[in-house]
Amino acid sequence: MKDFFKLGGHQLAEFIKDSKLDRDKLPFLFRERAQRLDPLIKSFVEIYPQPIIGEGNSFLKGIPIAIKDNICIKGKRITCASKILNSHISVYDATVIERLKRAGLVILGTTNMDEFAFGSSCENSCYGPTKNPWELERVPGGSSGGSAAAVAARLVPFALGSDTGGSIRQPASFCGVVGFKPTYGRVSRFGLVAFASSLDQIGPITTDFVDCAYLLNIICGFDKFDSTSAKVDVPDFTQALTFQVSDIKIGIPQEYFQEGLDREVEEKVMGVAKQLEKKGAKLIDISLPHTEYAVATYYIIACSEASSNLQRYDGIKYGLRESKNNLVELYRESRGEGFGEEAKRRIFLGTYSLSSGYYQAYYLRALKVRTLIKDDFQKAFDKVDVILTPTSPTSAFKIGEKITDPLSMYLSDIYTISVNLAGLPAVSFPCGFNKNNLPVGAQLIGRAFDEQTLIRIGFSYQQITDYHTQIPPLVYE
Repeated sequence: MKDFFKLGGHQLAEFIKDSKLDRDKLPFLFRERAQRLDPLIKSFVEIYPQPIIGEGNSFLKGIPIAIKDNICIKGKRITCASKILNSHISVYDATVIERLKRAGLVILGTTNMDEFAFGSSCENSCYGPTKNPWELERVPGGSSGGSAAAVAARLVPFALGSDTGGSIRQPASFCGVVGFKPTYGRVSRFGLVAFASSLDQIGPITTDFVDCAYLLNIICGFDKFDSTSAKVDVPDFTQALTFQVSDIKIGIPQEYFQEGLDREVEEKVMGVAKQLEKKGAKLIDISLPHTEYAVATYYIIACSEASSNLQRYDGIKYGLRESKNNLVELYRESRGEGFGEEAKRRIFLGTYSLSSGYYQAYYLRALKVRTLIKDDFQKAFDKVDVILTPTSPTSAFKIGEKITDPLSMYLSDIYTISVNLAGLPAVSFPCGFNKNNLPVGAQLIGRAFDEQTLIRIGFSYQQITDYHTQIPPLVYE
């Protein structure tokens, strides 16, 4: 089948079921396609010569998937796009990998990312930047930029990413795909290399909400190896794939539609609201008053946790090691050589926030503001079922445009980080294109453990639009 790559994972599974595609050949067709096109995009860190074939027998058996390079795959290299882990081989599977294998999916390889997930552009990688398939001079977003670019270019039907402050949703917005961040604790973090342990969450990146539901069915669920894993029932998310929004109340937060938001992005996102309103949804203006403090709060907490988590990379136990005559020099040289500039910046910020004399002024205060942000959402959900916002203030910016301006880069996540601070589920999905034919993403935020409502609304929207079916011209080369 010539145009197999245009199909989503569930569509490929149906074609296999109807004997229109060979299950055994399909992963190798995608591997050949990825090997041919990825030199232009650089979305992969490694395309495996022999894909890892799961032994399970789910509906998605035989469908290829790509994995972000911070999720452990037994016997394979895991580097987090950092020199300090350049030669490290994982000795175990992350829980999500075990579950993918048990479902029979095929792991095609690992995808590029910002080093240790520190970034919003996929430029902070020891492998160099990934490029946006819609325009190669632009970034794909980050930190899961490789996964989003690979799905947008149809090098794989879907991929896994991780989201600490928008790292699934923002690249999904820039690349015109669906990026889902589940509720904190819904998906096991065992085997995910930690950035900020109270914020990180693994989630799927797909072309549509159908694939999203199928993947969530596979990766969600309690895990005894993750102390933050939630003991809550996992529904069949595919049951939420219904066209029904007439009972839905959608909150429109005034703080997300103010100065700094690109006018075209605002128009496209409000277009989503109007289309859902025509189908019976009710729009309600709401306020999330502590939104203005989210960026500062997030970067204090995230960098503090990153500083703590990255202490383990000392040049002794694993990874890069610079041979020196004494321990202090060993630490200094190994970490100085192994970490990139953004990783060092966040370690310094976090260490400062946790240091004696500043702990109460910064870190403890940030924790208190985090509680206020979470309370804002709880009050809003007394009035509405979901909240609709832009995913990012702009469409994809050019490679190099913000790399020397960290604050400007940090602000590109201004609409996504509050969700992680509150531990809520959220999804970005394509809602149109700007005048430069670059994708624009809208974000839906839901109540804790109510992923089903987000899937139902997103699926309903995709039944009346075709933005999720648009493919970058590069794909046809």
